[in-house]
Amino acid sequence: MMKSLTRGLLAFLLLSAVAHAAELDRVVAVVNDEVITASELRSRIAQAERQLATQGTQAPAASLLRRQVLDRMVLDRVQLQTAKLRGVTVDDVALDRAIGRIAEQNKLPVADLPKAVATEGYTWEQFRSNIRNEIMMSRLREREVDARITVSQGEVDALLAAGATAPKAREYLLSHILLRAPEGATPEQLNALNLRADDVQRLIRQGDDFAKLAATYSASQDALQGGSLDWRPLERVPSIFAEGLPGMRKGEVSKTLRSAAGLHIFKLIDMRDAVESKVEIEQTHARHILVRTSAASDATKERRRLDDIAARIRGGVDFAEMARVHSSDITAAKGGELGWLSPGDTVPEFERAMNALKPGEISAAVETPFGWHLIQVLERKKVDVTADRRKMEARQALRERKMDEAYEDWLRQMRDSAWVEIKPE
Repeated sequence: MMKSLTRGLLAFLLLSAVAHAAELDRVVAVVNDEVITASELRSRIAQAERQLATQGTQAPAASLLRRQVLDRMVLDRVQLQTAKLRGVTVDDVALDRAIGRIAEQNKLPVADLPKAVATEGYTWEQFRSNIRNEIMMSRLREREVDARITVSQGEVDALLAAGATAPKAREYLLSHILLRAPEGATPEQLNALNLRADDVQRLIRQGDDFAKLAATYSASQDALQGGSLDWRPLERVPSIFAEGLPGMRKGEVSKTLRSAAGLHIFKLIDMRDAVESKVEIEQTHARHILVRTSAASDATKERRRLDDIAARIRGGVDFAEMARVHSSDITAAKGGELGWLSPGDTVPEFERAMNALKPGEISAAVETPFGWHLIQVLERKKVDVTADRRKMEARQALRERKMDEAYEDWLRQMRDSAWVEIKPE
């Protein structure tokens, strides 16, 4: 009797385990020709819950978080499929470099990273796979979106002119919710989207936490970070919101705004004065004599030749005259004159040797990829490059704003062009 009961119990437990395993691995979504399983979804939900808890953001209801995470997984899968079609790859060398940077940012030896990853609920193989996928999606974005963005000089000049007459520059801490519109949305779909935006605005007015609502409803890539856009200058704020931002108060929420990507709701979390300081660099006026080398040349002989030239110059022979006679560089006709050099204008070996010299001093023979050099520093000066930095920052800010807006629109098109089937729970 006991043996019979034991066999029955074992059979029941075995069937239960099989049923549980089947539940974990059942298909929850089909994305083109690939599937997403329940076990993958559970893992990502657990990750999202840990992330929200770390941020201090209340998690949405379980069903809403499941939908949000599954939507994100579908979008990731579409991007990875496209990356493979476009030939985007990440080799182990690039992956190891990225993991090394992660360890450095977390002030950990690379050897200790697997243990730290395990405390977050991942195996080392899962972690490496996740990082590889993130790099692939980043490279795809760079190729398909970022590389096509252009900023004209006229746009930069207009932004700088507006800044010259504007009040003191400010930075803004923002969060947002994006309700994405399908490609070629029908009037019925747009009406449903408007009703959902009205519901979100109503919940905000009732005092619901904005970060929780972003994690619940937003279709943006930063939804599970509470919709945070971090600190940005005005020129980096999405253009549909930038115009009304300067008149808003801290904690205020925008009205619902429309763009090609869908409907947006922004919240101004905080603001601060931007810190701008004068930027100076040191420029060096230098000249040189270059003796090129090749596989067939005798490096020792060429260096001795330069040592002899240096001795003659120190003995009173004119540097410029020796450069005209002996230098293999196009600057020979100008007596080796290089003009005013800024940091980064020359190869590192040359710059290090040049920076070690006092005005009037001549270096020993210096080897670079171009050959052997004698370097003389003539003088140095400090140069104010604040205006140049403003131009560079203005161009970068405009470019990043355009990239963010183009990326959201590109994601919408990618998602709508894919064949996706979400299985019922």
